This record gives sequence, structure tokens and C-alpha cells, in this order.
Amino acid sequence: MSLPGAHADTRDPAPGGVRVQPYGERAFLVDVAGLDEVRALDAALRADPPPGTEDLVPAARTVLVRFAAGTPAGDVEEHVRAAARRAAARTVLVRFAAGTPAGDVEEHVRAAARRAVQGGGPAQDAPSPEGVVRLGVHYDGPDLDEVAALTGVTRAEVVARHTGREHVVAFGGFMPGFAYLTGVDPALHVPRRSSPRERVPAGSVALAGEFTAVYPAPTPGGWRLIGRSAAVLFDAARAQPALLVPGARVRFVDLDASGGGAAGPDDQSADVVGPGAPGGGGDGPDDPGGDSAGPGAPAPSGARP
Repeated sequence: MSLPGAHADTRDPAPGGVRVQPYGERAFLVDVAGLDEVRALDAALRADPPPGTEDLVPAARTVLVRFAAGTPAGDVEEHVRAAARRAAARTVLVRFAAGTPAGDVEEHVRAAARRAVQGGGPAQDAPSPEGVVRLGVHYDGPDLDEVAALTGVTRAEVVARHTGREHVVAFGGFMPGFAYLTGVDPALHVPRRSSPRERVPAGSVALAGEFTAVYPAPTPGGWRLIGRSAAVLFDAARAQPALLVPGARVRFVDLDASGGGAAGPDDQSADVVGPGAPGGGGDGPDDPGGDSAGPGAPAPSGARP
């Protein structure tokens, strides 16, 4: 894919097939194999930022490193390559016995990975690794029955699986406040709709592939809608406009379940359990086009909402 401002990388790729390319005069775009590699590299860079770093923007297959004017680009590049080597060295293959639920193993591994990179954590002023954002949801989406049919489970089981796991924000894209959450139960991995809707209401809780998300504003979209939330995902008047930032941990709460309740009065939307407060940054889904995500940036190809 040709990227504006990018030049051919004539140096040997970093470990693990990572490629570091200039992206204009004050940024490097780092291409990696997938989301796990993105998260490992992002954590390494946040734990030990390159000189002059102004922003780190993780996406589906890339991490964008922006740095201040006057910072020697060579110093930044060497630092990024060293971080890529550290991230690659942390790759671990986990093999498990036949009959072991893959979802249980995945959740355990993800929890171990969070503990391992706790020093890096999400962006500055984002929720701390101990804080969990809870989003209240009414599970009455127009695609809930279809998701149940596609996955071979009941409506109640779809809800139970969606609320029963902790999700992590991998990156943002498409529109301000839209966050791509990973950690979806493998049984709920469903394809996008063959024909996108012309208008998806704000607050719609959706599934597509390995991701789940909440639409922050009305927009066209092709993800499968299973519920709705009153959470305000983006508010430009807040000190930290976006509620969900990369690295943030999220749990969905069924507002209609007995004893359920989310955080806050009047169907509230969201609260943070544990230290920290909602942070800012990030964006959301439906634009075809590149991988890099930042406010207003397009969503990664294949993951558009």
C-alpha cells in the first residue's frame, strides 16, 4: 500500500518482519504482523518513549510514532527499532491440551500479558491498568437474533458471552470516539453484514470479526448490532474527549438483567472501577483505507464498521 509521505525502507527489517518507514518529516510508521504485535510494540514504546515523542497511534497492523520538530530522525528510528526487538523477544507460544476451552486459555494469556506490560499501560492520563470502564447495555439490537443463529447459541447466551469477558481497546479509527475492542469470545466472531446500513444510531453496540465496539455517533455501518448504550464515547468539551483509549479495559453490563446496573444514574452509561479516570484520544470505524488511526483517521481495511 502506498502511503503519503512514506519512503522505501532500504534497511533490513526489524525482528519479526517489522518494517519501519518514514511517514513525512516528523513521524515513522511501523508495520507489524498483527494486533498482538501492535500491542507489544505500543507497550514497549510507551514504557520507554523515543526522544521527542509527541504521539503514539496504534492501529490494526501499524504503530505511528510522531516526534517533535528538531528531534534527530535517526535517533528516533534507532529507538523504535530497539523497541521492536524488545517486543519481539517477548513473543511466547502457548500450547494447550486437546479439550481445553480455547477462550479460557486466551483470557488467561491476555491477563498475563497485561500484567507483564503494566509499566507501559495506556496513553498518558488514560485509565490505569487497574481501572475498568463498565458500559451499561440494553441487549435488544436488531441483529441479536441473527448473531444467535450464526453462532448456534441462544440470545441469552450471546449476551452472557458478551458480558462475561473483559475487553481491551486495541486502537481507534474512523470517527472520534470509536474504539476497536479485542477479547471477544471466539464463539461470537461473526462477519459484517453483506449490506451496510445507511444509518447506525449512536450508542449501538456491535460485533464484527474479532472486534466489538460502540458507535459514538450516527453513521453508516455494517457491523451487527446487538444492543445499545447511553455512554457518551466522545465529548470535545471534556479534558479527555474520548472515553475509551488504547489499552483501556472494558466490561459490558446487561442493564436488563436481574441485579444488573451499570455505572451511573438514569441508564448511565459508564463508570471506571478502580483507580484512574476516562482518558482521551482515539477515534472510530467505516472508512475504507489505511491502517493508521488517530482522530478522524480511517479505519483499517477489513475492520471498518
